[in-house]
Amino acid sequence: MADWGVVQAIAASFPEAEESTSYGKPAFKVKGKLFAWLSPDDSADGALAVRADADELALLIRTAPDRYFQTPHYHGYPILLVRLDRIGREELAERIEDAWLLRAPKRLVDDFVSEKS
Repeated sequence: MADWGVVQAIAASFPEAEESTSYGKPAFKVKGKLFAWLSPDDSADGALAVRADADELALLIRTAPDRYFQTPHYHGYPILLVRLDRIGREELAERIEDAWLLRAPKRLVDDFVSEKS
């Protein structure tokens, strides 16, 4: 189980991640691009929104509907909604890292990947 504090700890660990807001909700950006934020969509009920690979989006939702979903507000966009009260820290960290990798500039991604190797 996670909450915004866990999201903050994970997201802030990525290079040049900045805590911000989006539509009045807490968010994280890298170089001005959103990668993780609390959804402002009322029907998302406090879910975390993260950028996702468009090819993996449907698979994640289909294989783990207890943790991942989309609302009509996000249909057509590569955005995955995460139920924070139903996801473990390790899996959440994977989703946030994937989101950061999708949004960060290539130089930052290359540096990050080379440091992890």
